[in-house]
Amino acid sequence: MTAPRTARSTRRPADARPADARTASAPARRPVARLLGAGVAALLALGGCSVTTSVGSPVDVATPAGTTTPSAPSSAAGTPSAGTSAGTSAGTSPGTTGTDAGPALAAAQELTVKGRAPKTGYDRANFGPAWADVDHNGCDQRNDVLRRDMVDVTAKAGTQDCVILTGTFHDPYSGETIAFERGQDTSAMVQIDHVVALSDAWQKGAQQWDAATRQAFANDPLNLMASKGSVNQSKGDGDTATWLPPNRSFRCAYVARQVAVKQLYGLWVTEAEQDAMVAVLSGCPDEPLPAGGLRAAAPSPAPSPASSPAAPANEPAAPAEEPADVSYASCSEARAAGAAPLHRGEPGYREAMDGDGDGVACE
Repeated sequence: MTAPRTARSTRRPADARPADARTASAPARRPVARLLGAGVAALLALGGCSVTTSVGSPVDVATPAGTTTPSAPSSAAGTPSAGTSAGTSAGTSPGTTGTDAGPALAAAQELTVKGRAPKTGYDRANFGPAWADVDHNGCDQRNDVLRRDMVDVTAKAGTQDCVILTGTFHDPYSGETIAFERGQDTSAMVQIDHVVALSDAWQKGAQQWDAATRQAFANDPLNLMASKGSVNQSKGDGDTATWLPPNRSFRCAYVARQVAVKQLYGLWVTEAEQDAMVAVLSGCPDEPLPAGGLRAAAPSPAPSPASSPAAPANEPAAPAEEPADVSYASCSEARAAGAAPLHRGEPGYREAMDGDGDGVACE
């Protein structure tokens, strides 16, 4: 039986990653030889070669310099989006907020390196309701991202521009242009990708988070991008070592965004994943690290019950969870109960009440 790889971590602020009692390890610098190996992998990639991942699947990391990503609109809040070159490679991708936080390559080299934790206990419901309105603007996150990442957008009347009906989508993942139309048979043509997949996050630190942090992560605009549905499905829960967008000109921006999300939320990476990140970003060393996100700093793990401080006497009690067997005969009944709209996975949601099949019923 092969001995397990010794867990290692690279230097970075101590408060920028969650604790992990099962796989914790003492900080250690990346060996110089390994960095040189990553640089060699980058040179091979730029020469048209491929890098073999830890699971034996080759991921072509060649990324031509001096290219730009397909354009996308600015968000309603004034968030910069794709459409301009970063001056070195693939440009800035949709959803980037604030100013550039520095080169993504350096940040990738500073991420904590540890082994993948077991997937035991993972469930999508651990990350809260799908497309929750975490920014409290009255619109669910799916429609917020569609509005941000498409052009020529039209919205359903009477929804405060929250329900997107049509738009033109320039998909950075594939390089294709898609005419989006909301409907039961067409909505899935444009899906919302978690840049860092929820399952991947679960195995690299998110198991230690509290429910609020997981919900913020699953709905953070920094971690959400519209993509062609079939491309999103092909990704699954892959990380940089096992999956990259087919559009090579977007790979630098895509990997930089994964690095930014993992840095912000204190998630670690596997050795193979970090090597792949470094290989891609070595071809565009000035690629900026996207800034922004819902959290200003990495979250702390939820304290254990034994160490949790007592709540102040005047603190209101947490609301009781809605029973799982809640059901509504119609949308009118759901609205009367103040439960509408209903999202897929929430108590009371039924496919029969979701006319356009977009995962939101009784809109």
